[in-house]
Amino acid sequence: MPDLLIELFSEEIPARMQARAADDLKKRMTDGLVEAGLTYAGAHAFSTPRRLTLALEGLLGESPTVKEERKGPKVGAPEKAIEGFLRGAGIAREDLEERDTPKGAIYFATITKPGRPAAGIVADVLEDTVRNFPWPKSMRWGAGSLRWVRPLHSILCILSNEAGAEVVPLEIDGIRAGDTTEGHRFMGAGRFAVTGFEDYEARLKRDRVILSAAERAEHIWHDATNMAFAQGHEVVEDKGLLAEVAGLVEWPVVLMGDIAEDFLGLPPEVLQTSMKEHQKFFSVKNPRTGRIEKFVTVANRETRDQGATILAGNRKVLFARLSDAKFFWENDLRVAKAGGADWLERLNTVTFHNKLGSQGDRIARIAALTREIAPKVGADSDLAEQAARWAKADLSSEMVYEFPELQGLMGRYYAEAAGFGEEVAGAAEEHYSPLGPSDDVPTAPVSVAVALADKLDTLTGFWTIDEKPTGSKDPFALRRAALGVIRLVLENELRLPLDRFFDGQLLRHEIAQNGEDEVSRGLMGDMMDEIADHGVFGAAVRTVLDAFDGDLPEHLERLKIRLPDTSRDLLGFFHDRLKVYLRDQGIRHDVIDACIAMPGNDDICLLVKRARALQDFLGTDDGENLLQGFKRANNILSQAEEKDGVEYSFGADVKFAEEDSEKALFAALDGAEGAISSAIEAEDFAPAMGSMASLRAPIDAFFEAVQVNSDNTVVRRNRLNLLSRIRAICLSVADLARIEG
Repeated sequence: MPDLLIELFSEEIPARMQARAADDLKKRMTDGLVEAGLTYAGAHAFSTPRRLTLALEGLLGESPTVKEERKGPKVGAPEKAIEGFLRGAGIAREDLEERDTPKGAIYFATITKPGRPAAGIVADVLEDTVRNFPWPKSMRWGAGSLRWVRPLHSILCILSNEAGAEVVPLEIDGIRAGDTTEGHRFMGAGRFAVTGFEDYEARLKRDRVILSAAERAEHIWHDATNMAFAQGHEVVEDKGLLAEVAGLVEWPVVLMGDIAEDFLGLPPEVLQTSMKEHQKFFSVKNPRTGRIEKFVTVANRETRDQGATILAGNRKVLFARLSDAKFFWENDLRVAKAGGADWLERLNTVTFHNKLGSQGDRIARIAALTREIAPKVGADSDLAEQAARWAKADLSSEMVYEFPELQGLMGRYYAEAAGFGEEVAGAAEEHYSPLGPSDDVPTAPVSVAVALADKLDTLTGFWTIDEKPTGSKDPFALRRAALGVIRLVLENELRLPLDRFFDGQLLRHEIAQNGEDEVSRGLMGDMMDEIADHGVFGAAVRTVLDAFDGDLPEHLERLKIRLPDTSRDLLGFFHDRLKVYLRDQGIRHDVIDACIAMPGNDDICLLVKRARALQDFLGTDDGENLLQGFKRANNILSQAEEKDGVEYSFGADVKFAEEDSEKALFAALDGAEGAISSAIEAEDFAPAMGSMASLRAPIDAFFEAVQVNSDNTVVRRNRLNLLSRIRAICLSVADLARIEG
């Protein structure tokens, strides 16, 4: 079995495209070869700035011969039909075979497709792969029609075995496949021929090309950390930058230089971001001072002066870049020390969304909501509101304009410069968090209040204008915002009535959009007060509007229906995100559904506490058997109520009990009911489940010994009312009817 080696050699491929391109080459080639009948033992793809490489081991020498049987027309069919079948099958009349079938005699043809040599199949598949390669961006050059990410110079394509190497005959747009390649652009010795992958990889390394991106990255990190360690420093880890730099060089040469003294007073994050974004430099930190004092750059060649000229040039460019950063920092500090009023004023002219107003409008809404949330999370309302009004001030700063990824972090620095306390500075940095499933969650009360308000304002705002996520599309990251709220609530063990805050913030958006006239503004302000006092949106709207004497604006009439529906829809969205979050933690979706069906389902902490207790309970034998007993009782009761047209929900009396097991069930229900209701009232669900478990044996015994649908009407009604007690007690914990199985 031969091995296959392919190299597509071009001008420099952007680093961000290389890994994906290597995977695409591997997938498209292997899929095409297997589809054509050529299997293989192993496949490996590689990328460097100037080449994509694929090595296949143990490829079949030719595709297998395939026999295919085709069913034709009936014997005696018109000649034209038979001739058409013969043409399609590519056989002669004498090759037809007659067979008797239940539908009569029918012609059959056996078509033999001989195998093809591997070289021909490889050529076809490779040409199709090259011509239809899925580059994010591609270009044409010269007079040809071929498109590639950068001009393609040569194609190496050989099949090799013990006998030697064979070039696959292939030509694409004037580029003829061969067995040669070349090494490093500057340090290589020109083109050379190879006989297989091992020879290819070894010859490249001799010509100063490391084929494996992982090996280049390991080499860079090893040399960089050793250099830093030798001077008592450490390299700031950045896996993304490491992968990118490994895609910029074929022969990495690591160099370390000093940062000019002028810039050592800049915040470490500013130095790190500026060097990474503009120069692709690694930052080197002095662990004793915490300052970024040196940088690591990676050259693509060895030089006689050991990189001194390269370092000197890099220092000049870096000096100019960091001079800009220093200028931004000093200007921003002057504004911050003056109180930052200019920044906050400027945000009034920055559009957040054309339907949701400016950043200034948004900050006002967030500040109002933060003030309401603060007492619920243990924060001082005045301090939390102050933090909310400052949190986004750095969006107007020159530093964040240049480096948007520093938003929040610069807000902390500027808050400290402005004389704010740690709570306000911390909230400025942390209120965007958590941004992802692995991001840390703020725990400081003021930061938590601002972070919740920020995310809830975003969600209610886009729900108000009906810009919800659809399918895989979520342009405003609303799923991430909802997950952020869920994690903030759960990881800080907060008891928040989300529905109440949805309603208030939805109304604030309504005021912003339809509160131009004095009547609307006044009435909606009264509604806000009612919601704050009673926490029920529908009742607040009706209370205020029904008390109004005069003609209501049309949009306020619609408000009674529209905003409560929007609020319920948003809560449903939260429940969907909660299911995804808890499913990753092993909690079944039907368990969550059973708990969502209970009152207080906008209190996520309570909901999750109930779900975890129910999941644990159902994982026991008692829980599983009690569930079956509940379902049996519920089914019998539901069928009887439907048949009789009445509801059996009260009146069960032990004096009508005939069987000992029946009397024992009455006693068990009497004993458990109080304990269960007390535990649920105390939100202590584990003991409630434990008390429910005590009902398993008497319910099982009841169903084994008693026929519910007795001929005695009084006894039957009493037993059905007894089943109603079972159902009511079980449903007081969770809606067990939603549990599967």
